[in-house]
Amino acid sequence: MYAFILALHSLIRWFVLASLLFALYRAYAGWLGNKTFSKLDERVRIIAATVAHVQLVVGLGLYFISPIANYFISHFKEAVHERQIRFFGMEHITMMLIGITLITIASAKAKRKTTDKEKFKTMAIWLTIALLVILSSIPWSFSPLISRPLFRAF
Repeated sequence: MYAFILALHSLIRWFVLASLLFALYRAYAGWLGNKTFSKLDERVRIIAATVAHVQLVVGLGLYFISPIANYFISHFKEAVHERQIRFFGMEHITMMLIGITLITIASAKAKRKTTDKEKFKTMAIWLTIALLVILSSIPWSFSPLISRPLFRAF
């Protein structure tokens, strides 16, 4: 069960990144190009937020069955000094919660704006910050701090 959810979480990350990048492309193109906020832009906003929330649910489920998180919680005083354990027990989950909160704020604020330019600008700014937070906390295979495979097999 743990291996399956871990692989699923790893896979969904790519959907989160793709939907975020596409939403950012649409947001910046609309904002800087003075375009009309279309039904496609509305769908892109909703899909980016939905995919992020699906990843959140899978990630929280993974956190509660993870042996790493379990060790971190059970042995906090020692674990907080171990880089990899601390990353998955505290840093990754905290930063991802912040990132998904920023995506949610972007979606909610953009939805309430009255002009198309304000909608695009709001999405562009908030989603850019969210993407930076998320990118900084993914355990990339090339990271010198925490390294995990880019793709996991089911």
